[in-house]
Order: sequence, then structure tokens, then C-alpha cells
Amino acid sequence: MCGIAGWVSFDRDLRGEQRTIDTMTETMACRGPDDRGTWVREHAGLGHRRLAIVDLPGGRQPMAGDAAPVGLVYSGESYNFVELRSELQGLGHRFRTDSDTEVVLEGYLEWGIGVAERLNGMSAFAIWDEREQRLHLIRDRMGIKPLYFYPTPDGVLFGSEPKAILANPLARKVVTIDGLRELFAFVKTPGHAVWDGMHEVEPGTVVTVDRNGVRTHRYWQLSTTEHPDGVERTVETVRDLLDDIVRRQLIADVPRCMLLSGGLDSSALTALAAQQLAATGEIVRSFAVDFVGQTDNFVADPLRSTPDTPYVHDVAERSRTQHQDIVLDPAQLADPAVRRAVVQARDLPVGLGDMDGSLYLLFAAIRKQSTVALSGESADEVFGGYKQFFDERARTADTFPWLANAAQLSVMGGAEKALRSDLHGSLRLADYQRDSFAEASAQVEHLPGESELERAMRRMSYVHLTRFVRILLDRKDRASMAVGLEVRVPFCDHRLVEYVYNAPWAMKNFDGREKSLLRAAAKDVLPRSVVDRVKSPYPSTQDLGYVSRLQQQAADVLADAAHDVFALVDRDWLTEQIALEPAHAERAGLEKVLDLHAWIELYQPELKV
Repeated sequence: MCGIAGWVSFDRDLRGEQRTIDTMTETMACRGPDDRGTWVREHAGLGHRRLAIVDLPGGRQPMAGDAAPVGLVYSGESYNFVELRSELQGLGHRFRTDSDTEVVLEGYLEWGIGVAERLNGMSAFAIWDEREQRLHLIRDRMGIKPLYFYPTPDGVLFGSEPKAILANPLARKVVTIDGLRELFAFVKTPGHAVWDGMHEVEPGTVVTVDRNGVRTHRYWQLSTTEHPDGVERTVETVRDLLDDIVRRQLIADVPRCMLLSGGLDSSALTALAAQQLAATGEIVRSFAVDFVGQTDNFVADPLRSTPDTPYVHDVAERSRTQHQDIVLDPAQLADPAVRRAVVQARDLPVGLGDMDGSLYLLFAAIRKQSTVALSGESADEVFGGYKQFFDERARTADTFPWLANAAQLSVMGGAEKALRSDLHGSLRLADYQRDSFAEASAQVEHLPGESELERAMRRMSYVHLTRFVRILLDRKDRASMAVGLEVRVPFCDHRLVEYVYNAPWAMKNFDGREKSLLRAAAKDVLPRSVVDRVKSPYPSTQDLGYVSRLQQQAADVLADAAHDVFALVDRDWLTEQIALEPAHAERAGLEKVLDLHAWIELYQPELKV
């Protein structure tokens, strides 16, 4: 895992721009603390910061070809690189290293951009082909690894994160009303990057830049096919896929561990990993986040009916993991330094409050002991685990299902209440959300003769897998890479995604519960308590001391009457929230105000509202 950055300019000699390319690259230092390098030619400069995972001495980048003047900077992991290496060797290629990076480079020299279709894994990489004076930006199918670009009058800037691009003087830190809509709507529009003029390389896409301009080629998309198998065979196939995926994603030359929440998803991966590693005498390490007093004082709410810790410990005991709880208190969660770190990691104030802060602190603690972690992220999108999958209102709404669920919306959205009243008319967030949902829904392919229920559930699955999951994957990537931790997401393996997506809805909840296929596929390795547990989202602190600290910090913001944050924030609303008892304060709104304040302090964006 790494951070990449670069600059292509057809009207200037970039060999005189080494300092700027270095500056862009160094913004990625957190993503790659182990090594750095640049590769500069007349019209292209590539920068790389490395987090060494496979072939520690041999995988240095940028990597250039021996047989052709081609340079590569690569971020990610290819889990099938051993098979690809063997195939390429059979075609006459010779390798100097044992790294997957060289396999990708040689694969490009053999198959061109078609190499993307052969990779199984998570990746975002850039290839400058000196022979054709052409840049290719390539992103993995599910969008696990981020990649952005910013066209210029004579070329393009690119980077793993916006901060790399914004470090170049050619990029302007402008956010227009359209960017603010994306910022506040809790909608992940494909290709949208919030910053004006900047774009995100869409998942499953190649962006090619040459003297004729910028063009895109989609090499993968979520498509609809007939599902050939019955329930029993489908469960067997899911288990076979998971066994293979976990085996591949456990490969690393550095310490690795499991993120364990006590839910079905992470517990299944932990149990399968423990089962596989037991054959070699290795014990799995697992980590979970918890909050001081949370288990003893837990109060059920509309999203979470049980605390995580008892289930975490059941799994750790059953799978005999070497387990550690990372226990956080309100002062840590509300620490302004943590908030600034999270906002800087995302380059935008798009967080989920304490859930982002705790994730960052969890990853920071894990990084002291491991470099790679496997996560249960994305199983809910793949197998149908969220409450909205079973909510008739969400199923038939004319907006995204997660925005139709009031309880979830109170956590994920609702922050628009903190905005100035005159902005509401300009933003028209509800219209923006509905239009985006209509656009996403129009892309869904249906099979002839599908029932209305099946059509609705296919649409539900599609928008979760092409919109919602990208919000969470981006959150996971930024929080982990901010501390130099690689987080792998086995449930995003495209083979599993394609197979389960096309299973009928009746099969996905054949036992009347959420994620029936996953539960059946993994129940033999899980404690009964986890098999029977109802879905519970990532935990959030219930300690009102956290909210009280938010109010105190908000009072400090309010005291700076001339601050630019009040171009967005309603001063009267903030005054009212500070005066309330913590139990009655709009927590999500307070968190958003503090995020906006930190963002403006860090980035000084030009807001065109």
C-alpha cells in the first residue's frame, strides 16, 4: 500500500519542476512511511511514497521497465500476482524482484491497459508510456483504493488523495455550490471530488491522457446475469470463495491482524483466518474498539440493540485469537487534534463524528503492532444486511435507502440543520439526492420477468454497491492510511460481489434474516451468540461527556465571530445548541460545525456560495 502523485505537461519540461513534484509526493508520506522516490521525464513526473508489504527490499518505486521506457507508480495489492507472474514468465518475461508491482508493470508491457482486467485485488496506479507520450490512470473494480485527477490546460495532475493535487500551484482550492451539495448530501456521485475542477477516477475505469486530451474506458461494471444455483449450492460457493479470498489476503511479509467487531462479517473472516493459520501453528491477532463504560451502561437505540464487546470476546475465545480491546474515553474522542487529523486525512469535512475519530484512534493503536489488517467492511452491501433492506419505506422511496431511514439519517445526515438558512434554497439537497438516486437507478439492469419485489431489491443492492459502499471504503482507506496501516476488504473481491449480487433476494434472506447466505456459509466456525446476533453498525460512544466537550469547543468557534466558517454555519443555531443540555443537543450538527471549522483552518478553501 502506498501513495502516488504525478504531473503530466505537454507544453513544458518537467525536469525543471522536481521541487514541485517532490512536494506533491511528500503529501503522501503518511500513506507510505517506508520509502520515497520520483521518476521525471520531459513531460511526465511520477512520485511514490511506499508502505512496504510484499518483497520489502525489492518493491521500490517508481518502477521502470527494462524493455521499454515505461514508468509505473502503484498503490495496492494484487492477490493473484503469483499466478500472473507464472503466466508472464511463460510468455518470456523476466523478473528482478518478487513484488506484485513488477508483475503489474510487466503485465502492462504484455497486455496494455488490459492488465487491469486480470488483476484480483485493490489498486490505483499510474503508467506513463514514453513511447506513446500517454498516461494511464487505473482504478480497481470496487474503488477500494482512491485516485484523483485534475486536468490542466496542457495535461493533468493526479494523486491518491486531493492533497497531493492541491500541493501544485496549478490547482485552485475552490469549492462551488455544486461541491457543497456533494459535501452535505451524503451521496457519493461517481467521479465527483467536491473540489472544483478535480475528478475522481471512477472504480473499474481507465483514464487516459495524451496530447488529444482526456478520455475514459470502463473495463468493469456491476452487471446482471441469471443465477444458476440453488440455495445449498450457493451457500457452498460463498464458502469456497471466502476460503480462497481469506487465504489470498492473508499473504504479507509484515505482521497482519483482524479487525473484530463481534458482528457476523468480521467474525466470519476472523474465524476463517484462524482456521487456516492454525494449520501452520500461527495464532491470529485481533483488535476491537470499545469505549469506557460502554458495555456496562449500554442503552439500546434504533440502530444498535446490543454492545459489541461480549460478542467480540466470544469470537476471540472460540477462534483462540490473541485479542486486544482498544478502549477509548470521551477526551480522546473529542480531542481537537484527532478531529484535525481525520479532516486532513479526508481533505474534506465529510466524517461521521466520533465514529471517524474512534476508527482513526483504533488504527493508530493497531499500527504499533501490525501493518496489515483484514476488515469485514462491505458485507452488508454485498449480502443485504442493513435495516433499510427490510424497510418498505426505504424500498419504495424516491431517494437513496439510507436517506429514507430516519434513525440512520440522524447519524449520517441531519447536519444541514447547522447551515445558514439562505444556503438551503441554493443547495436544494433533497432534490440533489433524488436526482442522484434516479440517475443511479437508471443504470440498473433487470432480468426479464423479474417481480416488482425482485426489481426493488436489485435496485437496493445496486445503489448500495455502487454508491454507499464507496463512502465507507473511502472512510476506511483514509483513516487507515493516515497512520500507515493497510486495511484489506475481503468482501469486496469482485468474484464474490458478482456472484452474490445476482442471487435472488429470496435466497439472500432465505431464513428470514439479514445476510442469510453469509450466516449459513460461516456458521460452523462461529459461536452461536454471533450466528444469532442481529446486525449492529459500527459502534458510537453513548457518553454524554463527549457531547459536552463538543459544546465547549463549539463555544470557542462562536467566540471568533469573524471566522469564515460562518459563511456556512447558522450562528443562531449554534448558540442554541451550546445552551442545551448535552442529552438534547444535535450531536451530528455540532460535529459537522467543528469539522467545517477544522477544514477551513487547514485548507483555507475559496467558497463560492
